[in-house]
Amino acid sequence: MSPAARFRRLPLRSRLALLVAVAVAVAVAAVAAVSWVMVRTQLREQLDQSLVATNPSREVVRILDGGICATGPARPSQDIAGNLNATVQIVLAGGAHCWVAGRTDLPVTQADREVAAARRPNVLHDVVAADGSRMRVYTLQAQAGPDTKVFAISIAKPLADIDKPLSTLTWVLVLVSGIGVVGAGAAGLWVARTGLRPVDELTGAVEHIARTEDLTVRIPDEGEDEIARLSRSFNSMTAALASSRDRQSRLIADAGHELRTPLTSLRTNVELLARSEETGRPLPAEDRRELLASVKAQTAELAALIGDLQELSRTDAAPAARLEVVALHEVARSALARARLRGPELEFAAALESWYVRGEAAALERAVVNLLDNAVKFSPPGGRVEVSLRAGALTVRDQGPGIPPEDLPHVFERFWRSPSARALPGSGLGLSIVARTAQRAGGTVQLRPPADGGPGTEAVLRIPGAPTPPPAAAPQPPGGPRAVPDQ
Repeated sequence: MSPAARFRRLPLRSRLALLVAVAVAVAVAAVAAVSWVMVRTQLREQLDQSLVATNPSREVVRILDGGICATGPARPSQDIAGNLNATVQIVLAGGAHCWVAGRTDLPVTQADREVAAARRPNVLHDVVAADGSRMRVYTLQAQAGPDTKVFAISIAKPLADIDKPLSTLTWVLVLVSGIGVVGAGAAGLWVARTGLRPVDELTGAVEHIARTEDLTVRIPDEGEDEIARLSRSFNSMTAALASSRDRQSRLIADAGHELRTPLTSLRTNVELLARSEETGRPLPAEDRRELLASVKAQTAELAALIGDLQELSRTDAAPAARLEVVALHEVARSALARARLRGPELEFAAALESWYVRGEAAALERAVVNLLDNAVKFSPPGGRVEVSLRAGALTVRDQGPGIPPEDLPHVFERFWRSPSARALPGSGLGLSIVARTAQRAGGTVQLRPPADGGPGTEAVLRIPGAPTPPPAAAPQPPGGPRAVPDQ
């Protein structure tokens, strides 16, 4: 298994603590390295400055004038070296050193010979002395004697003078860095545990919900940080799930209640027909026709209720179906043709202007059909239904008894039916479907008393759109919206 894979398998808090420790270790190492280099540079500069400031020229000239160099390399008394606290050596142009003062001989380099021959200026460099010690050497040019003989003087000090402090500094930095990394790892683990405590609470809540299906659990969401936002999002999600489950439960309960009545009536009529056949006592022709008509009506009512339930569940499902540009005036014209068949005794007046919207063609047609069916249902015989479409507002007005003001807030609730409408056929889902379709299309629907104070009710469906279709989209042709089953 690769290191990356092993790292990913660690718990989140361990990964955070490890990342913090690594980050601190890198930062401490960088600071320690920079500090060590800066101290070393400053110490070497101070050593170089002390070498450059040392000038044994007078003592060296006195030695040369005494003729000591004529006999070859010599080691006089340590007076000069002791006074200067350095190793001093005379370098001749040929490369030989004729005098040494200090603890050890210094090797003569090419740079020293070039300085002694006056071919290059003074030079600083490192050498390894005869006793194996590392030395910092400063070679400068000098002159002596009546004939102004040119030679070089090498002044050296041991690099141990700066190596020992650097070694001590190295151990101090390593110790401090180790303590810092260990402390950072511990602090990172503590911060990870503290910071991830809300995540642990969130995990516990999710596990509790998965185990008990209790959607009432809420997580504290104080603060404005990312964890608080995550907690608020989780609370919103559980609240939405709880609301959805409540709506589903209410829908099932309401659907069961609405289905019970037609099913009971249908079962009673079928049992009467079956009993007449089993006993050999046929029902009177008129009663049989009434029973069959009742069975047919109840079957149609069941079919309409099931169709409404299917439409409502499809509308609630997500994601939405593919949206397209729909000619709302054509949808209204097609729905009017169907409404005239259902209310042949009514008068329909239509004034439809062009209006194009973006939505689901079948759902929009179903919504308009439901509004017109509602007007047909409550209109008196010989009544008038007015339909208009102007600036995106589709208005359907009937001349029925109207809706009491106290009932208007409930008309779009599922299975809600006013006391005066409970004897009429219908499931109580039509207006709920209209409201949901308008919402998904970005519009609104409203039921209100007529503006002129006359009888009846006005239903106003508003959907954003334009009087002309978008240039890149073709509108639905007449009859284009898909047909849906009759209620």
